[in-house]
Amino acid sequence: MTRTVRKPAAERRSDLLRRQRAWVAEYGEEPSVRELAESVGISASTASLYLKQMRADGTDIGTRGVRSRRCPYCGR
Repeated sequence: MTRTVRKPAAERRSDLLRRQRAWVAEYGEEPSVRELAESVGISASTASLYLKQMRADGTDIGTRGVRSRRCPYCGR
């Protein structure tokens, strides 16, 4: 039986941020949570949890399907 070595949570969060920025640079739009999770190699629910924690800490990570906190009229 082989054991899988898992990365620390902080490293997976930084992978999410790095991959999200690379995705935007490559495709010109933000990825969905599922696309982002798949590209990093984690489940969508885990990615969603990490994104929620990162947003609570003040890191603004955008994904498709998440409403922006900006005003749709003035952009602030």
